[in-house]
Amino acid sequence: MPRLQRITPCLWFDSQAEEAALFYTGIFKNSKIVSISRFGKAGYEIHGKPAGSVMSVVFELDGQAFTALNGGPMFRFNEAISLQVHCENQEEVDYYWDKLTAGGDAKAQECGWLKDKFGLSWQVIPRELFELIQDADSKKAERASQAMLQMKKIDIAAVRRAHAG
Repeated sequence: MPRLQRITPCLWFDSQAEEAALFYTGIFKNSKIVSISRFGKAGYEIHGKPAGSVMSVVFELDGQAFTALNGGPMFRFNEAISLQVHCENQEEVDYYWDKLTAGGDAKAQECGWLKDKFGLSWQVIPRELFELIQDADSKKAERASQAMLQMKKIDIAAVRRAHAG
């Protein structure tokens, strides 16, 4: 068994843990399903899941470990937590945005944030954005921030133009 990282996000799904893990590992390079555990007959009165159905999936996205748990419908994702994808260029932003928004909530897209088809929130952000909106020249930073706030998917060239004035 691989060494566990100290902190591993556990994502709670109703019954789509395996589907979600396959979706995510299909998007990110250097990703894989590590293991799948299944419910047994024991504990049925507590979990209510059929024996043999998927209980949890351990998977890696670009080397980062995650666990997906089929815990039932009582908890849903919300915007209080999101996963950030730091991108090197617009090509990467476009790739991750297109893949993660497929089947997601089109109304939940703003300033680089999106919700995927499972309701999980993501931020798809070009690394350069932080430099532009945190510029020591407050007027440049403000223009860059204003441009970003008008966007759904981040267009780094447009943010650069606004930053430059």
